[in-house]
Amino acid sequence: MAVHERDDEGVPAGAGLTTGEVARRLGVAPTTVRTWDRRYGLGPDAHTGGRHRRWTSGDMARLERMCALTATGIAPAEAARMVRGDAPPEAVPARSAADAAPRPAVRARSRAGSGLRLGDVRQECKGIARAALRLDAAALDELLEAAIDEHGLVTAWTEVIMPTLQAVGRKWESSGEKYVEVEHFLSWHVSGALRRSTPSAIADRPGAITVLACVPGENHTLSLEVLAAALAERGLPVRMFGGALPVESLVTAVRRTGPAAVGLWAQSRTTASRPLAQHVAAMEWGVRGARRKPVVLTIGPGWAGRTSAGLPRPAGLAEAVTLLESVVSHKP
Repeated sequence: MAVHERDDEGVPAGAGLTTGEVARRLGVAPTTVRTWDRRYGLGPDAHTGGRHRRWTSGDMARLERMCALTATGIAPAEAARMVRGDAPPEAVPARSAADAAPRPAVRARSRAGSGLRLGDVRQECKGIARAALRLDAAALDELLEAAIDEHGLVTAWTEVIMPTLQAVGRKWESSGEKYVEVEHFLSWHVSGALRRSTPSAIADRPGAITVLACVPGENHTLSLEVLAAALAERGLPVRMFGGALPVESLVTAVRRTGPAAVGLWAQSRTTASRPLAQHVAAMEWGVRGARRKPVVLTIGPGWAGRTSAGLPRPAGLAEAVTLLESVVSHKP
């Protein structure tokens, strides 16, 4: 009696892919594949004996198109109609010469398919949210890089990336940490996209360096990462020291680099230290008669109500970039 090789779901090999294998190839959860089958009729064309369903290459092609469409922000129900061929031809996205031209901001008030309360946001937010919820690394990287390329770092962060991060954060807070892996996943890929968009080499200019660091006890670095990338995009040299830099190390970094400005990030009021910011702002270096001090920016929500005169607190990324450009341009 012949013995047939079986996969991990106990189905003879060669009869197609199991639902688990399909999910792994697509980078989605098996429950997503089953939902698309049950709710939208995107199941296997052929049925085999037994309770396990098998997926052919044709079935896979339909699901890959479903992934591609939903990743662009199209609602799953509409994407499924397009995949099945139910949508009118003009509704199917097509590349044309017009696609190369700058597109106006498209805003949509929708919660369809993402499971996140996005509100009135750019169309790209929905695609990024869906890719993050699916833990679809390839689609997420592509969408993030497309947003940065099209809008520039400041607008992409302010109008696309930040609203999506905030929506994921709200989902996590309201779900008992159920979506914490989505927040970490999205933050990691945003960080990678920022690094890839940053010029590889920025020439140092004496007295024009900006030092960026989180205050001791503070590990939320993403907002500083986007500020570093935005400054580098404008050709301004940056020294980024990341999270929870000890006081002694911060002082040493400032003395060694002689920066025009220092940006100190604090997410929480418990970590924002006015004495530390004032101490850094009072530091001097250079020869007698030409001593210099850095301009210290207190950045992040933790500084609300904790800053003092001479310590600018920009309201957002665009304001921080403008302020730092002005500081650097006026340094000798």
